[in-house]
Amino acid sequence: MDAAGSAPVIDAVALQAALNAAVAENARINAINADLAARNALLELQMEKMRRERFGQSAERGKLLVDQMELHFEELEANASEDEAVAAAAAARTNVAAFERKRPARKPLPAHLPRERVVVPAPCNCPACGSDRLSKLGEDITETLEVIPRQWKVIQTVRERFSCRACAKITQPPAPFHVTPRGMFGPAFLAMLLFEKFGQHQPLNRQRDRYAREGVDLSLVTLADQVGACSAALQPLYKLIEAHVLAATRLHADDTTVPVLARDKTDTGRLWAYVRDDRPFGSRAPPAVIYHYSRNRRGEHPVAHLTGWHGLLQADAYGGYNGLVDPQRQPAPVTRALCWAHARRYFFKLADAAGQLKQRRKTKIVVAPLAVEAVRQIDAIFAIERAIVGQSPDERLTVRQQQVTPLVAAFHDWMVEHRGKLSRVSDVAAAMDYMLKDWPGFTAFLDDGRICMTNNAAERAMRGIAIGRKAWLFAGSDRGGQRAAFMFSLIATAKLNDIDAQAWLADVLARIADIPQHRLSELLPWSWKALREQLPIAA
Repeated sequence: MDAAGSAPVIDAVALQAALNAAVAENARINAINADLAARNALLELQMEKMRRERFGQSAERGKLLVDQMELHFEELEANASEDEAVAAAAAARTNVAAFERKRPARKPLPAHLPRERVVVPAPCNCPACGSDRLSKLGEDITETLEVIPRQWKVIQTVRERFSCRACAKITQPPAPFHVTPRGMFGPAFLAMLLFEKFGQHQPLNRQRDRYAREGVDLSLVTLADQVGACSAALQPLYKLIEAHVLAATRLHADDTTVPVLARDKTDTGRLWAYVRDDRPFGSRAPPAVIYHYSRNRRGEHPVAHLTGWHGLLQADAYGGYNGLVDPQRQPAPVTRALCWAHARRYFFKLADAAGQLKQRRKTKIVVAPLAVEAVRQIDAIFAIERAIVGQSPDERLTVRQQQVTPLVAAFHDWMVEHRGKLSRVSDVAAAMDYMLKDWPGFTAFLDDGRICMTNNAAERAMRGIAIGRKAWLFAGSDRGGQRAAFMFSLIATAKLNDIDAQAWLADVLARIADIPQHRLSELLPWSWKALREQLPIAA
């Protein structure tokens, strides 16, 4: 308190500066810790390789161990590069010294690759005095590895220096922006690296081996470094896609398992997908999807992912979503709609003789007549639903009230009638109970034309992940799982909008640092596609 008894005035500017400094220092410490973890992993990997070379371990188990260690190191190296970029961005707003990692000396780019000179135009007049009496003193050359499909080349970006004969002022154009530090790799190469890893599910060690066979020898350290730096550069675009998804009034949700490398074993994590796709009810809103990673399947994760969001959620009957429909939830409880395709699957397994024959072990094949009838009735409803895809919500609701509601009511009465005659251990009874215990969720689509009868949009978003698991085997760490979810979001959203994800990433990486913040939405997949479609018309 001062002499007048008033409270001291808090200096908001100083408080914000202190907060920025604390954030920058915390980011710097995180970057140092990530760098140390990557260094330790590299040493362990090198020791294991030397041990194998000395003692001649050629067993397949030993080779798999090295592959696991390389994947673990890859994730830690990418973590360290990403944290370094975040720390540098935080330090730029304060007087905190930025942390710069010490990297091994890089080998020069292969001399046998063709060189293409791209000369940055020099000024015709001296910027200092306006004189046109410029004399060339020399030039600086930055070599960037770039790739054209099935063709490698090195682009030499030349920045000529000139001296003014009138005032002796030396001038040189500024260096162009590079996505990653030191500008060794071009955006097309980086897009290929990311798309191969997260779109084609090819780990970096396999990409490294393929590049070496093509005459370009790059280390795993270098490739992982680029993945981490690109992840940091693309964060603003991911935030825009996430905001677009969570602006929807209806979402599809699903999750799938993700093997995660742990010490001496593999744990099972989860990858969650939230899809915005309003095309079934005639909306022109662009489709998009975001993924989240978690180490387990507890219900706290979807609650955290959808904090602040409310609307219609289409998912399966997993109890982990129950927290979202809690009447006490803020800002409002979520309305849940369940998936008929998921429920049909339980009946279909009991009615599919061919499928049982493929999976048969010692049990005999049994086709349940009630399951066959259930599939027939559900398929009759699906036939009507397919005819109204793309129509407006009001049109869909009218058709459902006139044609679908009687069929759904008859199916419900049929299940109730036959359920009382079945044993508690009957598989058909279990399939019926799955629907009857949550019947309001299965009939929600009858009262709202926006709701789809199935959750297939989310299941399609998971299909690539399920296929990719066989290629990349496991995520290297929890941080690697989060990065994979981030990159899957970008690539899957591009695919949903029918564009070449690799070409889009290449253009985004080339432009994202130079484009103003208020125009960043131009790089979103649907905006990017619209601009590309206008180019031929303008031409």
